[in-house]
Amino acid sequence: MKHAVVLQHVAFEDLGTLQPLLLAQGWQLQVLQAGIDALDSAATADLLVVLGGPISANDTATYPFVTDSIALLQRRLQQQRPTLGICLGAQLMARALGASVAPSGGKEIGFAPLLLTDEGQRSPLQALQGIPVLHWHGEAFDLPAGARRLASTPACRHQAFAIGNHALALQCHPELDARQFERWLVGHTLELAQAGIDPNDLRAQARRYGAPLAAAATAMFDHWLQDLPETPR
Repeated sequence: MKHAVVLQHVAFEDLGTLQPLLLAQGWQLQVLQAGIDALDSAATADLLVVLGGPISANDTATYPFVTDSIALLQRRLQQQRPTLGICLGAQLMARALGASVAPSGGKEIGFAPLLLTDEGQRSPLQALQGIPVLHWHGEAFDLPAGARRLASTPACRHQAFAIGNHALALQCHPELDARQFERWLVGHTLELAQAGIDPNDLRAQARRYGAPLAAAATAMFDHWLQDLPETPR
């Protein structure tokens, strides 16, 4: 049975619509809590998924486990082991590959479509063409050396990158299960208030775009999973 390890930072930012797809394809899931659980099993798992969270990929002094996560990703990416990063996870991947992560000049919070590059059009992200996805970040990554830039938005030039078929980094949140979106609004209430964003506006967007996003994201993740190389032993 294929073994996937999920590194989670906050409970409400979970696998979302990616979880039923992985289970349907026979993956055994193991969820590790960042800063709590040992990362040994993540080093050689057939797939590692690093999820989002409200801390910075630069917060190594405040949250020392960030250093361990970056080191883990460096090892996996050097060994070309299948790895998926979402939001904070993507930023940690970028840092592991030697790229910088920095404030993007403002919060990008809400649903909006991606602008796919030519590489993105030829990638699994093609399934997201024209579909508003959830964005929720105030920092962004530079493009690592050797990575293929797949998507952007007007507010964020680097929304996604890939390396080979084994590594995919997504600044946005295509995995969102809109049926669980209220947990995000509660968990991020202070950030929303500071940004002057009305949760009712986000609720309305989630109701409108949740179902098409779930269908498109499932197709995108399925395509990416089918193209994964065999895990090195």
